[in-house]
Amino acid sequence: MEDVGEELSKVLESKRLDERYSALMQKVLDDRDVRMFIEAHREQVTDEDIQKSYAKLYEFVQEKKKYQLNDPSMIAPGYEPKLFLNFHYIDVTYVPTETLLKRQAEEQIRSRVRSMNMPKDVREASVGRLDMTSDRSKAIQALLDFIDVYTATPTNFHQGLYLQGSFGVGKTYMLGALANALAERGYRSTLVHFPTFAVEMKQAIGKDTMLEKLETIKKSPILMLDDIGADSMSSWIRDDVLGVILQYRMQEQLPTFFTSNFSMQQLESEHLRVSQRGEEEPLKAKRIMERIRYLSKEIVMVGKNRRNP
Repeated sequence: MEDVGEELSKVLESKRLDERYSALMQKVLDDRDVRMFIEAHREQVTDEDIQKSYAKLYEFVQEKKKYQLNDPSMIAPGYEPKLFLNFHYIDVTYVPTETLLKRQAEEQIRSRVRSMNMPKDVREASVGRLDMTSDRSKAIQALLDFIDVYTATPTNFHQGLYLQGSFGVGKTYMLGALANALAERGYRSTLVHFPTFAVEMKQAIGKDTMLEKLETIKKSPILMLDDIGADSMSSWIRDDVLGVILQYRMQEQLPTFFTSNFSMQQLESEHLRVSQRGEEEPLKAKRIMERIRYLSKEIVMVGKNRRNP
């Protein structure tokens, strides 16, 4: 009698499972999108085909709910589930949404700008947000001209800019806007805060990564060196780091930009000429400046300090 009772319990449980399964699948088949898809393809699928596709139909309905609720547990976040006919079976595919495609495009653009030790406002700078005042118009026009001529003939040599002006007039922001504008057009650039980079290069000696860092910077398709002359420069940084970078870029004719609080003449006489040990090295300073002048043209920026309005 006990065996008969166990068998009866199994039969009843199996029946209940079948009923729950049937109710669940009927709910899936009643889904508006499922119903419309089956109606649209009724001549291509039989009832047996539909039954064999139950698992995919169930997946579609469940993932559609998660998609509509923006549930992060969905199989493919950012992708909308769609039904399609896979021979005689109904299958599910996941189509990227406009939001996802836009985000991916933005990420691709951002990936073209290598930013080293740059503040957020510079990383997000835009040409459209540049303030075209009379004291900035020459620099902005030169920047716009570079974008036009470089994108028209990217394999030709184009001089960069040496933006010179007092603290806070927007030199670095302008380079960030340039880098992002070029990235939108498919071009890669590297924006480096040079005083910080110099410190990192010294630290890299002990880690045996100095050459790798130097190679990455000097070979950037478009290089922007920010704040040249902000800190005193050792002979090693001047000759074996900056000098190597500039020599390579001059030989390869790669666009190079600079920002500085000092004019080219001041940079040469007040920062490059005298070593940290106080030694006069005019020829070495002149050699560096020859390369900077070859690679860029000097533009003076004036105006109020925009960091402290």
